This record gives sequence, C-alpha cells and structure tokens, in this order.
Amino acid sequence: MRAVLERVPRLPAEAVPIDDACGRVLAADVIAARALPGFDNSAMDGYAARAAELPGTLPVAGVVAAGEVRREPVPPGAAVRIFTGAPLPGELDTVVIQEDARTDGERIVLPASPPGDNVRRAGEDVAVGERVLAAGTRLGPWHLGVLAALGVARVPVARAPRVALIATGDELVGIEVEPGPGQLVDSSMHALGALVREAGGAPERLGIARDDPAAIRRMIEAAAGCDAVITTGGVSVGDRDHVRGALAEAGVTPELWKVAMKPGKPFSFGLRGTAPVFGLPGNPVSTVVAFELFLRPALLAMQGASVLERPRAPVRLPDGYRKQAGRAHYLRARVLRTAEGLVAHPHEKQGSAMLSSLLGTNALVEIAAERTEVPPDSEVPAILLEAV
Repeated sequence: MRAVLERVPRLPAEAVPIDDACGRVLAADVIAARALPGFDNSAMDGYAARAAELPGTLPVAGVVAAGEVRREPVPPGAAVRIFTGAPLPGELDTVVIQEDARTDGERIVLPASPPGDNVRRAGEDVAVGERVLAAGTRLGPWHLGVLAALGVARVPVARAPRVALIATGDELVGIEVEPGPGQLVDSSMHALGALVREAGGAPERLGIARDDPAAIRRMIEAAAGCDAVITTGGVSVGDRDHVRGALAEAGVTPELWKVAMKPGKPFSFGLRGTAPVFGLPGNPVSTVVAFELFLRPALLAMQGASVLERPRAPVRLPDGYRKQAGRAHYLRARVLRTAEGLVAHPHEKQGSAMLSSLLGTNALVEIAAERTEVPPDSEVPAILLEAV
C-alpha cells in the first residue's frame, strides 16, 4: 500500500455548503469565532439565586424562559423562576432544580447550593479561538452539528476525487440487459461506484470496453480530466487480457503489478500524468477486497484525510485455518463481540466469484503470507469493515 500512497496526488480545496459536507475531508483547521454556549445559562428547570443567600426563603422576582433576557436587575434576597437554556441573570450564580424547591405561600424555599451549580458557563463547551476540528478530519453528522453551532455555513474541504470506472470483457452486459448464454451482468461497477462514494469520491461510469486493446485504450484516454481511473478485468496474463498493453499505449507508467494476496492477485497500479490508474481483477470479490486494501486508502489520501485505513483488531478463529505459504489470505467473515472478545466466523464460500459471500460480511480476516496453519482458537488480525 505504501507504494500507492507515496504516488497519489493531493487534491485542492474548495468551499461547500455545510449540508453538502458530510463525508468530505476538512481541508483546514476550524477555529471557533464564537463561544459555545455564548452566554451563561441554566442547565435545568428551577430557580436561580445568589449562592451566598442560600439556604433561604425568597420572593420570586420573575420568570426567565429560553430565548428571553431579563433586563432589570434581580433585587438582593430574591430568586427568579428559570427554565433550561434560559440566560442566567448576571447578579445570580446558582440554580436550584425545581425538585429541590418548596413553595411557602408566595415565596420559594431553597436549600443551599454552591456557586455555578446547574449553570452552563459561556465558552465551557467551546472557547473563542479554540481549534475545534483539525484539517484531515472526515466529517460526519456530529461534526456538522458543531460547525452549524459555530456559524460555519460554508466548509473548506478537499475536492472530491472524480473517479472513472471502466469495465472490460466481452462477456459483460449492463444491468438493464437480460444476460444471454455466457454473459454476466457487470455487477462490479455498481459495487465500485458505491465504494468510491463511501470513500468521498465521485464515480463516473464510462461503460464496458470489449476485449480489444484499441477499445480499452480509447476508453482510458476518455478518462482524461478525472483524478483517478479504475479498470476491472483483463489484468492477468491470459490471451484475452489486454489491459496492461492498453494502459501502456494510453501513456500509463506502470508502478506495481501483481500482489501476493488472495483474492486479488491480478492487481496493477500506474500513473497517467499525475492521475493514478488502478487495474483490478475481474472477479467481483477480488475487486472489493483490492479496493478496500489499496483504493480506499488512496482516495482518502488524495483528500488529505488523517485516517486512511479502517480499524484493525485481533479476532479469534474457532476452527483455525490452513493454506499454502506465499500469499496473504483475506477471509470474508462475520465478527461477533462476545464476553471473551471478538470471534470471527469466515463465510463458507471463499471463492473470488462468490458474490453471496459478501452478504453479512463485516470484516476481512488477514492470514499472513508466510503462515501455513492457524491453530483453532488462535488470534489473527482483522480489518473491521463495520463497527462491531
């Protein structure tokens, strides 16, 4: 992965409306220009008073509700009825919750309460000048809530990478076509499009290139202007695998070819100018695994994200695993959290063409290339695709 990340370009920044910023990568630090909260206010429904005058039986000098500001000062020896979020009158410094108050005619009996009790102080959440969010943060809904509270209506983010998607293969047809004998629906393009969007990119499906070097070259050249190109199929060494040659004819400088992993060995990476070009295998599961290992981190790196990889965690394999040395294996698995920790249950179908093995999968269990046997109940690393 390092060979890929070292070569992908960093995209420029742009400002987008806050409602379009979810999933985007912050391009600059956000410094608070206002305090949160902006004023001292009550954290509870109750009675505001002077702590030095409590305990006591006090007259109620008025009511302060959320959104209201009391203009006249509160007389000494008096309290005010106050509601959650209402501004605290400047002369008062504590709030007694209503459950602890007792009425005595027209007066209210309040117990002792220390200064600041049940009071939200101005700036205690966010202070003016504080760095609230760092550049490289991938924005989620909770980030947008903070930005909105700070009045950030337009957010500086990295431009979303435009990613050209090119499928290759005479056997492929579009989703709207009923496949005939020997034909397959081009499912990988739809999965890849969703994966690109999830990584903050903007996919552009250019179509299906037939197994003809000139056709593949023309489609790669048509991707000029995109920030990255992804092809599927045709990167192996068969007589009908023309992608490598077409990439060279289209001006792609090869950087990497073949990876010692299963699934996903027929993988290529190169540059056309500054734009990275990824050649993925034709089998749909291999495509997804290769995307998770190489392309997702690359697209996030292009946006300047501070976190590029999904979280990893040790998981227990109850049945163990055997394989030949030489290639790392990535097993589609369902990981469950138990009292003893995380337990991985690999899907019974691990073939690279088995689309159904992706259903219910929330992790890729990694078996190192040099390992040949994992004893039952041993721990191995896993890439968590979802929170467990």
